[in-house]
Amino acid sequence: MMAIDLATHYVEEARRQMRGYKRMGEGAMAQLHDDDFFLTLDTESNSVAILVKHLAGNMRSRFTDFLTSDGEKQDRFRDREFEVHGAITRADVMRWWDEGWACVLGAIDVLKPEDVTRTVTIRGEPHTVLQAINRQIAHYAAHIGQIVFLAKHLRSSEWETLTIPRGKSEEFKKVAPKSDKGLPREK
Repeated sequence: MMAIDLATHYVEEARRQMRGYKRMGEGAMAQLHDDDFFLTLDTESNSVAILVKHLAGNMRSRFTDFLTSDGEKQDRFRDREFEVHGAITRADVMRWWDEGWACVLGAIDVLKPEDVTRTVTIRGEPHTVLQAINRQIAHYAAHIGQIVFLAKHLRSSEWETLTIPRGKSEEFKKVAPKSDKGLPREK
């Protein structure tokens, strides 16, 4: 009984974290001007558009047929995810974002507690479902952190914080719900 309860809690927590990171990325991108999506800080940096394209490619690959096929699909060309050519628009970038998250959330939303210990493969390497999801949460959090950093840098003094504003930590402690885990709350 305890193992099922723990697995149920894990699946719910994975859903919560994924949705939280999705909201965080959307909160950052909502503050950008259209041209900001394509700016880089230097020649070795990625733009928000490139980061989203990479995330979407990874999400599609990892979470399409999540339980039944290798998470590195044969039709994925990862290197191309780091290239943006032609007349790409903000709407295109947001479509990639939405399609990627649809794959992730569609796969996670149907998981059952007993799926947590099932084995899936990524690049032929076996992972439990728990390991595979943890791997992706860490990967997505890192890239969404990059998106937030870029958006905050590009908006500078116009930036509207996604979490606790500077100088408001003590005030937040007085009113914050005890269950807050640091991710943006659902609106």
